[in-house]
Amino acid sequence: MSGGGMPSSLEIARSVSPRPIMDLARELGLRDDEVELYGPFKAKVRLEGIERLEAEAAAKGKRGKYVVVTAITPTPLGEGKTTTNIGLVQGLNRLGHKAAVCIRQPSLGPVFGIKGGAAGGGYSQVIPMEDFNLHLTGDNHAVGAAHNLLAAFVDNSLTHGNPHGIDPLGVLWPRVVDISDRALRKAIVGMGGRENGYPRETEWQITVASEVMAALALASDIHDLRARLGRMVVATTFDGRRITAEDLRCAGSMTVLLLDAIKPNLLQTLEGGPAFVHCGPFANIAHGNNSVLADRLALATCEIACTEAGFGADMGAEKFFDIKCRQSGLRPDAAVMVATVRALKMHGGVGRIVAGKPLDPALEEENVEAVRRGSANLAAQIENVRVFNVPVVVAINHFPTDTEAEAAAIREVALAAGAREVVVSRHFADGGAGAEDLARAVWSAAQVGAPDFQFLYPDDAPLREKIETIAVRIYGARGVDELPAATKALKLYEELGYGKLPVCMAKTHLSLSHDPSLKGRPTGFRVPIREVHLSAGAGFITPLLGEMRTMPGLPSHPAGESIDIDADGNIVGLF
Repeated sequence: MSGGGMPSSLEIARSVSPRPIMDLARELGLRDDEVELYGPFKAKVRLEGIERLEAEAAAKGKRGKYVVVTAITPTPLGEGKTTTNIGLVQGLNRLGHKAAVCIRQPSLGPVFGIKGGAAGGGYSQVIPMEDFNLHLTGDNHAVGAAHNLLAAFVDNSLTHGNPHGIDPLGVLWPRVVDISDRALRKAIVGMGGRENGYPRETEWQITVASEVMAALALASDIHDLRARLGRMVVATTFDGRRITAEDLRCAGSMTVLLLDAIKPNLLQTLEGGPAFVHCGPFANIAHGNNSVLADRLALATCEIACTEAGFGADMGAEKFFDIKCRQSGLRPDAAVMVATVRALKMHGGVGRIVAGKPLDPALEEENVEAVRRGSANLAAQIENVRVFNVPVVVAINHFPTDTEAEAAAIREVALAAGAREVVVSRHFADGGAGAEDLARAVWSAAQVGAPDFQFLYPDDAPLREKIETIAVRIYGARGVDELPAATKALKLYEELGYGKLPVCMAKTHLSLSHDPSLKGRPTGFRVPIREVHLSAGAGFITPLLGEMRTMPGLPSHPAGESIDIDADGNIVGLF
């Protein structure tokens, strides 16, 4: 990434004078009354504008090429997938292709915890960087308010005579907060007497793990969102009936809280190109993709849209194909697989990467054999994308300590695994100019497209078969082992008519398996299915693998320790 003396990402972001966002909106074909300004450099796009632009594009027989950016199994530091996506779009625009980047808004949990911000980095960023990483236009807070309103309705119903016959032990709806707070993972609510509610055990999840966030990202319009919210199952009764948000007459109020949040946010890259930032479901818990609406807007206004799927291809990309594309009706044309030399060395058994600690010096020394061994993970992830018949371009996100011999080893393995091209990209240090080779390769792959695109499993396959198919074909497992609670839940969901839903696996992002300690391309393992949750509104079933948690904790030295304001009131310490 950066060499000695390179400015920080925040300093680089502040060195650029952003374009007025209305200028960018007009270039995209948006009318002034279809754009809602949040200051001079960020805006929301009204759904009427999306529908009009889609209709005009359809009448002309035009739709942009659709590219998903994914990655190898990352280290705890991440491998620069967002930075690569932004750099790629800057490179495409430099080559004269009208391109847009579509990414998620980060949760405040990672921003103040381990990972830091998610606006990209170096000379491949979305700006304003501070706004992007913090509250932006308030969408995450709206999701949290809508989710917690429904939780309050559940407890209110229990308090006022329990007219629906809810079993207090059958309440399924947690509460959420957009901060990593392990102390809230399990809690007792309703203490202090009758006036304070019915005492029961519950949990808090991080807001981006909320089913409301997942549904918002998948909704096609406000009425579809309203229907999804109404279908959300919040509890069961003493006689085993499901209670939904519609039963509690809360779905309408939840929708009202999300009237602005459903509108995609328009920002810009450092080089002035369009960036749509909308929704932020986690990929290790939820489906890990930005909104369908943002992608549709980008495809209707640009020649090529590059959208990002969280974590490795076994996580966000599989969910992009099997959940997002299945529900949206959109079909991808190409995929970008981001890899780094340091991560492949780690997968090859060299060094140890711990967030917040100095990088192991062994990861900065040339070690071609370690890279070659670790590239087994890259090969597996390329094969995971090729299962869907989507062409893959590998982007080696360049660090100054990388060597030509290491890149050559990656290229050899990747091409043998089915990659179309392998390109070293220097977008972090050089912006769009450093990503032009990558942009050419991706544009070429997108022109060929994926005419034989296919899902991993059919809708009517049994739920257990869908789970096992993902575990065996994507993770490389020998099979799955269900705990009794998971077996019972799968049987119940199929009996209730949810058997045709896709599967959204919740597992660690640090391994192809369920066990974060298994690096590279593990074999011979079986995947334990601890529980299976229903997300009827979002439209998928969520098996929990191994020790997966839905509320992260803060590290011993959170990133928030470095975030402050200076003497002039400017934010410092964001990265």
